[in-house]
Amino acid sequence: MHSIEKVSQHILSSKLIPLFYENDVVVVTEVVKALYAGGIRTIEFTHRGVNALENFKVLVALKNEMPDLFLGIGTIKNEVDAKNYIDAGADFLISPVFDTSVADIAYLHKVLWIPGCMTPTEIHHAQVAGCNIIKLFPGNVLGPGFIEAIKPLFNDIHFLVTGGVDATEQSILSWLNAGAAGVGLGSKLITKSLLANKQYGELTEISKQLLSIQGLK
Repeated sequence: MHSIEKVSQHILSSKLIPLFYENDVVVVTEVVKALYAGGIRTIEFTHRGVNALENFKVLVALKNEMPDLFLGIGTIKNEVDAKNYIDAGADFLISPVFDTSVADIAYLHKVLWIPGCMTPTEIHHAQVAGCNIIKLFPGNVLGPGFIEAIKPLFNDIHFLVTGGVDATEQSILSWLNAGAAGVGLGSKLITKSLLANKQYGELTEISKQLLSIQGLK
């Protein structure tokens, strides 16, 4: 297991984190392989379906072919799920909320936890709990101006943004230029159409194009 510091440094250097969920384990593995072939080295699988844990275990095993891939689990809202995925081999946990029970489990097992926050009060509570990477969610509601406004108050916090980030240079740079440390891309990158048509090669090419954006180098 990687140290919290190593995982944190890797995430902050990655800046672009694809996130997704699919029930079909074949689709799941093909998506991860496509992202990896495109240069992606940090991926968030989300705990949003009945096959989530079993599919995640398959991805952890797949990491034997991708030793430099950091694989995290998102949408973690309670200590039971946190413990299950830590046991399964998650490199990091991401939540849409701040939850003290998840914070305690992550601390106990020395696993990086990134809580989701939407207000200065929530960010403050997360910071007091020892978090220095925080997810701002939903980004489409908050907007880049929110980061510009709160960054001076929390200048030692690294903010990741998910929700409403488009897979375009303009959208990604609007967040990075506002002070975000990175962005999460879900259905805007891994689209329903792409999955339905099994266009994994296209996903690889789009990933390469996004990683070539100047702000992501």
